[in-house]
Amino acid sequence: MIEALLGSRSREQVLAFIVSRGEGYAGEIAQTYEVGVTPIKNQLEALELAGVLASQNAGRTVLYRINPRYAFKDELEALVKKAVSCYPEALQEKLLYARKRPRRQGKPL
Repeated sequence: MIEALLGSRSREQVLAFIVSRGEGYAGEIAQTYEVGVTPIKNQLEALELAGVLASQNAGRTVLYRINPRYAFKDELEALVKKAVSCYPEALQEKLLYARKRPRRQGKPL
């Protein structure tokens, strides 16, 4: 949707995921979009170098979120939220649903 503005599809995916969920890590983002981890990691690192994202270690996992000191934080979030609202409904649900705990053992799907 805003791929042309941001420069790449993976950059749009990273920002859409992080704005939708508040934070994320490379493997989780790649799994959501069913893409490789390497392009996602590259975009996360580039956005962090540019000051758009801030990272935090949580054990061996590096969590990324929008840098609260980024000058255009509110504008970027508004743009990305608007773009996400135009995504197909299935993708919107995938972005907004975050399962935080494991399923009870033996529970049917």
